[in-house]
Amino acid sequence: MQHDYIPLSAIPLPLIQLDMDARILRANILAQEALGKSSKRLVGLQLSEIFSPKPEIEALLKRLTPHNGLSDHQVCIHSTRMPVSLHMCYSDEGLSVVFVPEAHRTEVDQHTKRHEMAEAVARIALEMAHEVKNPLAALRGATQWLSEQELPVSSKEAVAQMMVGVDRIRDRIDNFLQVGPRASVKMELTNIHALIQDVVHYQDGINIGRVFDPSLPETLVHPARFRQALENLWQNALEAADKKIEWQTRMAPLVHLPGHDGKVIEIIVTNDGAMIPAELQERLFEPYVTGKQRGSGLGLALVERVMLEHGGRVKMKSENGRTTLTLQLPVKSETTGENKS
Repeated sequence: MQHDYIPLSAIPLPLIQLDMDARILRANILAQEALGKSSKRLVGLQLSEIFSPKPEIEALLKRLTPHNGLSDHQVCIHSTRMPVSLHMCYSDEGLSVVFVPEAHRTEVDQHTKRHEMAEAVARIALEMAHEVKNPLAALRGATQWLSEQELPVSSKEAVAQMMVGVDRIRDRIDNFLQVGPRASVKMELTNIHALIQDVVHYQDGINIGRVFDPSLPETLVHPARFRQALENLWQNALEAADKKIEWQTRMAPLVHLPGHDGKVIEIIVTNDGAMIPAELQERLFEPYVTGKQRGSGLGLALVERVMLEHGGRVKMKSENGRTTLTLQLPVKSETTGENKS
């Protein structure tokens, strides 16, 4: 059975290529990182020297045929005892092995679940736009017309309250629609640092740090939409911080995004406020879920939606007195709209 060759750099998971004796020929960067060994130290090692238990690995190799791949979820990395899912098949050069560490698998599952939630919310928002906004506009128009008529004072007060209520509903719907899909999002080559500097401003009592990577390339984003995400990150940090907020940018050579074979930018916002309970951290990206007494619960849901539109993702970590939100954004060029390598 003939298998097409796939470059190691195109696989967004740890991958090892073996010869027919199950000795390592090469390993991509993600595999080197997960195994804690450089490519030079890995080359020539037997697969059973990397993963345990040895009898399980040897049995897997014996069962493998050129006509079908095999998977095993009962193995671990020998040096760290980290459980992994191992997936093996024949390739042009010998054998290809992809493995997914348990910690990474959990993270992938969490991102998948959140993306599914974001898409479901987007569909609801789109339906709401059709089903609610038009009748609401008609109701506001009728209320506006009533307010211009000669009415008793008591009726005038009632109409004014109706107008306030209609406008409140409209504002709530407009806010919710921000997490909905955009039919046409025109990307422009943008300086990410300029966008951040435009959003971040002096705040009394808060020490604002900036650690920017000057080598950061410009990349294609929708400036207004991406600015919304940055504004929401800034507002979230302001509401949570005690004394300090730090913005950081950097290239992330070890980060791989689905469908993207190229460079990735990380935008990191850290505050020193109260820790977010672990059980709440992932749910904060759902609409109307918030850990604050005052908050719409839509801020991080919007950030999630914007990152999906740009082919990126957002991550949260809250521990050791610091809460960090990280945007991972693919670098794309203006001329082709494709990922830079």
